Amino acid sequence: MKDILLGVNVDHIATLRQARGTSYPDPAHAASVAEHAGADGITIHLREDRRHIQDRDVYVMAKTIQTRMNLETAVTDEMIKIALEVKPEYVCLVPEKREELTTEGGLDAAKECGAPYVEIHTGAYADATNDTDLHKELEHIREGVKYAASLGLIVNAGHGLHYHNVKPIAAMPEIYELNIGH
Repeated sequence: MKDILLGVNVDHIATLRQARGTSYPDPAHAASVAEHAGADGITIHLREDRRHIQDRDVYVMAKTIQTRMNLETAVTDEMIKIALEVKPEYVCLVPEKREELTTEGGLDAAKECGAPYVEIHTGAYADATNDTDLHKELEHIREGVKYAASLGLIVNAGHGLHYHNVKPIAAMPEIYELNIGH
């Protein structure tokens, strides 16, 4: 089996902290634990509404992450400014709608705008409740992954992946990295 990189998303550590209104649990600490356990990188998503990761988290983790930071962010002047200040190894530009619980949109012209990577959204697959839907969503992912790779894009995948559902995604030879948060 080929090696696939593992990016650990620590957003939901921050979600729990924000829900509690406390200073803990700390996503920077979770990032450190993940790195010590073998993660290849840490993914964080600074959303416009700041529902989980906060500006301070981004700046702290930029100084403490030992592997590499993948900063997911909206395509806004404010977010681009933060990314330029922090200078993470990767910036994943994510179309956001304020009413979304999670980001489900996509960039139709990633190749044309010069993006070297894309991340395939695996949420519908992860949320499938029966075998028919599961196989249908897996096939959509497989087609998207193959198409992205045919364009010369490096293909990552993530959203809702966990120990019990990741194997079919990880088996796709075009997948470079999996971003998993729970």
